[in-house]
Amino acid sequence: MPIFTPLIFLAALQGNVEVPFRIGEDALIVDAVVNGRPISVMFDTGFGGAVDVSNTINIGEPSGKITLRDFVGEMEADTVKIKSLKLGNKKIDPTGMEAVLSRPEDYSFAYGMHCDGLMGLQVIKNNITEINFEHQKFIFYPSTLDITTRTPDNKKTFLAKMLPVGTNAVELSVETPSGKNLHMALDTGNAFYATSHRDSLERVGLWEAGKDPKYTTMAGVASGPVVSWDKKMVGMKIFGVPVPTSIWDIIDLPSSAANFDGTIGFGFLRNFNIIIDYGRRRVWLENWTGKVENDPPGQLGISASYDNQSKKVIIFAVGPGSPAEEAGIKRGDELLSIDSLDLAGVISVKKLRKILSGPTGSKVKIATSHAGSLKRYTLERKALVND
Repeated sequence: MPIFTPLIFLAALQGNVEVPFRIGEDALIVDAVVNGRPISVMFDTGFGGAVDVSNTINIGEPSGKITLRDFVGEMEADTVKIKSLKLGNKKIDPTGMEAVLSRPEDYSFAYGMHCDGLMGLQVIKNNITEINFEHQKFIFYPSTLDITTRTPDNKKTFLAKMLPVGTNAVELSVETPSGKNLHMALDTGNAFYATSHRDSLERVGLWEAGKDPKYTTMAGVASGPVVSWDKKMVGMKIFGVPVPTSIWDIIDLPSSAANFDGTIGFGFLRNFNIIIDYGRRRVWLENWTGKVENDPPGQLGISASYDNQSKKVIIFAVGPGSPAEEAGIKRGDELLSIDSLDLAGVISVKKLRKILSGPTGSKVKIATSHAGSLKRYTLERKALVND
């Protein structure tokens, strides 16, 4: 006969099931068992499917194909029918679920702990689920819990209504200082504070049409690399939460869907315990950290990516007044190394961006080749934000 502690016994009586997760670098990681195979996955509410893992992991023979959509594009991948799915002690009904087999990604490097792939919104859509960042656990509630009966104080607790758009995302409203709205998904899989698009900001008057940013970098999305930049936002209201200032990541391409303006990511969401009731189309947010703003990342002012033709990492933009420009680094220089990492070989945009960024004031050693001449620098990262 199992022995219950008082808390576990109370949870059992209430019908709650708790599943622990781990906090990685800008992500939450949960252990799961898919078709009998134990895996560790990043929980990504911005992914509308069930599971997306490397095609090197055997969870069954491919049984079909699926078209996936990210921030800016679409791609096709093989799928495997999910016959059984379990998170900790929580059994999930796998009816209609498929696992996507994608090309291998260096998730473990990106999140600072072992990770085999992604787990998406479909896994929790039929459950009232709390993502409790404070105690690092999921709480699956019985259907009798009704958060619509709660009264938020709009200081620490907030009740947001999902927008009547999208069937595979938690789309909520973000209000600008002028009262205009952006449609933004609640996205635990977005490592940034928030990500939007140039055209979306132009539409609501937060970016001047035709104006180029002063500082740019590269963002890595599933469909490929895209130019992006950091933008300071003032007086926004995110899912009903007033945010005096924040730094957003802006993509220099239109969204892949007309009704969607981007996502609110881990940098914002980690400050809240979040209950998602997809059936009633409501989200309850409890601010447990007392914080809502974020600090700007430190940058060098270098935009670079791996060039398939030359087989080199090439710098294609240097920000004016940036540490890189002040040191004499030029557009077209080859980037050879960053600290102890030798860049001789293929490197993803996502990994390159991560190692170029860091805390403001931190120092980094880089080596470049300018017209065949080796150059070495020690640069100090600065906040390069487009106001």
